[in-house]
Amino acid sequence: MHCFAKMAMLLVLVASPGTMSADGFDELYSARAIVTGQGEKNRETGFRDCLDRVLVRVSGDQRLTRRPEMKALRERAGTFVRSFSYRDRLAGRPIHDEQGTYDRPHDLTCRYDPGVIDELLASLGSRPWRDARPSLAVFLDVRRGDSRYRVSPDDPRDAAMRESFALGAEPMAMRVSFPSSADVDAWALGPGAPELARAAKAAGAELALVGKLIWSDADLGWTGTRRLAARREEYVWTVRGVNFDEAFRVAVRGAAQILSGNGSP
Repeated sequence: MHCFAKMAMLLVLVASPGTMSADGFDELYSARAIVTGQGEKNRETGFRDCLDRVLVRVSGDQRLTRRPEMKALRERAGTFVRSFSYRDRLAGRPIHDEQGTYDRPHDLTCRYDPGVIDELLASLGSRPWRDARPSLAVFLDVRRGDSRYRVSPDDPRDAAMRESFALGAEPMAMRVSFPSSADVDAWALGPGAPELARAAKAAGAELALVGKLIWSDADLGWTGTRRLAARREEYVWTVRGVNFDEAFRVAVRGAAQILSGNGSP
């Protein structure tokens, strides 16, 4: 899979909720989307994408984007944006052949006034998740064919998965780490076990997110299953037939859904 080509190592990638940026904006009330160039048509597409992302980021409720009211809100997504900026994803690379700046990929970052987003959430029957977001220690067991291992915090073999998980956490303003202890059966113990709580704390996290990632030839992708103990319950959710980037996004979104008080994933 293409993600195994990634070489950077990211153990943590996130700004804490409520962090103020240099220009005075609350980083929680921001979102980023990839657009092709800076033209108006692409920008409007990016505004719609960012609106979905910021509503989920602020509330923790991944179900909001499926609400029927969202169709009308997306049609005027640009009116909710306070400011926006671009970053050329190919910065430093010269334009080649017939390519122009109009079709170069850019990160579009949209920033919003908290009052505007909070009002939109209220109109959707939701609310901001302003509590400090618990950090997660990820106990992830991987199986592909005869290969079985636990993702470690420092093994180069796991760099792409660590990076992918951190990138999946950033849109939800969540923080993840990977415990160094690999000698416990995290799945059998369950995420609420005292042993895992101690390992999570040693990794600088507050909660244990226990997972399995299994390659399925039948599904032409990974099957990811997660367990999280929170709110006096244990939650389990699964995704099938996806690349591991999506499996990790589903893991973080599910954890946010639970921890924000918005129910099961």
